[in-house]
Amino acid sequence: MDRAPESHAGWTFLTNHSRVLAAIADDRTTRVRDIAARCRLTERAVQKIIADLEGGGYLTHVREGRSNVYSVATDKRLRHPADAPATVAELLSILIHHESTYASASSAPTASSVEGHEAP
Repeated sequence: MDRAPESHAGWTFLTNHSRVLAAIADDRTTRVRDIAARCRLTERAVQKIIADLEGGGYLTHVREGRSNVYSVATDKRLRHPADAPATVAELLSILIHHESTYASASSAPTASSVEGHEAP
């Protein structure tokens, strides 16, 4: 986790916002440092994305001691009109299913980690 993010040129299928949201949905108490390592972003980029997600109403947090505990608005609709009427929960279920199918067993998230979501 101490290594610098790998650079990537060109476009990707998933946005950094969706990656960060999925990382938070997987672990509501995760640290910015850990999200950055998982998503291969800088900590500053993750902080900006979290601010965007909170500003858009997709994410909230409460402070517990020295840590943040995040809550994902899983019933909120995705932003782009072409994605309507899909919800955050539906997006996360796809990402979680993908990770649980292809990731190693020790790092795979579970569907139960997404509030209000049942396994596909």
